[in-house]
Amino acid sequence: MSVELLERAEARRRAALVGLDVKEQAQRGQYFTPHLAAQIIAGLPRVVELESIRVLDPGAGSGILSAALVDRLRVERPGLPAHIVAVENDAVLHAALVETLGDLETIEGVTTELVDADFLAWALTTDQRFDLVIQNPPYAKLRTGSEPQNLLRGAKIIVPNIYAAFLDLGLRLLVDGGQQVAITPRSWMNGPYYSAFRRGFVGTAGIDAIHTFESRSKVFGDTGVLQESIVVSATRGRTPDKVVVHTSHDHNSTPSSRTVAYGNIVTPDFIHVPATESDAQAVAWMSTFARHTLADLGLTVSTGRVVDFRSREMLHHERIDGAVPMVNATHIRGGVTQHPVDAKKPEWFHAEPADAAKLLVPGGDYVLIKRFSAKEERRRVVSAVWRSEDEVAFDNKVNYIHQNGHGLESQVADGLAVFLNSTQLDSYFRVFSGHTQVNATDLRQMRFPSLDQLRQLAAVTSHDQLEIDAAVEAVLAPTEVKA
Repeated sequence: MSVELLERAEARRRAALVGLDVKEQAQRGQYFTPHLAAQIIAGLPRVVELESIRVLDPGAGSGILSAALVDRLRVERPGLPAHIVAVENDAVLHAALVETLGDLETIEGVTTELVDADFLAWALTTDQRFDLVIQNPPYAKLRTGSEPQNLLRGAKIIVPNIYAAFLDLGLRLLVDGGQQVAITPRSWMNGPYYSAFRRGFVGTAGIDAIHTFESRSKVFGDTGVLQESIVVSATRGRTPDKVVVHTSHDHNSTPSSRTVAYGNIVTPDFIHVPATESDAQAVAWMSTFARHTLADLGLTVSTGRVVDFRSREMLHHERIDGAVPMVNATHIRGGVTQHPVDAKKPEWFHAEPADAAKLLVPGGDYVLIKRFSAKEERRRVVSAVWRSEDEVAFDNKVNYIHQNGHGLESQVADGLAVFLNSTQLDSYFRVFSGHTQVNATDLRQMRFPSLDQLRQLAAVTSHDQLEIDAAVEAVLAPTEVKA
């Protein structure tokens, strides 16, 4: 019976995908949950202690999350009274959803209710409360001045994407001790755009369990979404001592599981996701031995000022009189900056004094970090030092570390590049950030060695990875400190 239940729900999901208008689906941010992923999501919340359960499925789609949850309940808690409230305002999906809810009502103890309403407006006015919210919220940016954004701002929900609004409202609709489990992009876990939301989330609910997927593209493979997805289960008004972290390659593979101290996952600034023991070690190592922000060191990181498509008339393939180097990511190679390299992109910049003053950086020593790593590169963070006596132009796909708009002390610059190119840093960054790119904001939040330690690291002139890692270990975590 249960296999048939989920198979039918999955068939309806696939049929619904075919029947949807692609543009409207994109506008709504609809990415329907495959049934194997639905089983993972439905498997995270606790159900053993409940005597009855009221469940909310916001943006229910074809109802597959509710089906997966009921499928679990009928095995683990047969006969448990369960009332499912499915909220869905896409009329195209109602036929499939009604059929799925009808299937669920054939299970002993299960009753259902379909609410045909926009979830945002409904959630802000309903007096219903729930023991469990299970959801795959829509993923779409909230346009400035749009009706949904104005509605949310009126409720003091300030978020850049609608999925975060769904999470916030889901928590609000829980009873004390109620649980929410959701699959979302990982982007809310760090960075400035979600900082207020993140603080509110972890202040309201404690994270109990996380499921991560090593593959970015396979979880929603038939829907076209390439976001790094993560499943988070949280309990309103409760903070656990430990978090259970499950990791699988995708929704088809068998996960590994581990238990991590809550403080090693949730911090005031961001949420780490140490999926493996090596991830946890990377977080612990960095938290112990690197204690300074760039601001603590009197340094700043900025994004290059030149946007190529806005500055075409200023960019040149050949050097002309008065031109300065135009440095982009292709010039950062093997731990050093090489210019020129006969690249396809323009390598020289020339502008009238007024424009140049806004876009150029004074001569000096700067640490450059690629914002986007190339596919063939194994590292997420790729860095090198740029040195010049004259002014230079940095492309906006490059971040640069400076001191009050000017160059760095030479040894500090060299030491920073060594640290940024270490395996210790790269391993930590992968846990710290769910992004494929390296944002200036991420670098501002991260921790670095002291200035004296950076000067010591400047003695490393080799670009061999083993030598870099050994030097970082020796300077930051000498034997006497570890003992």
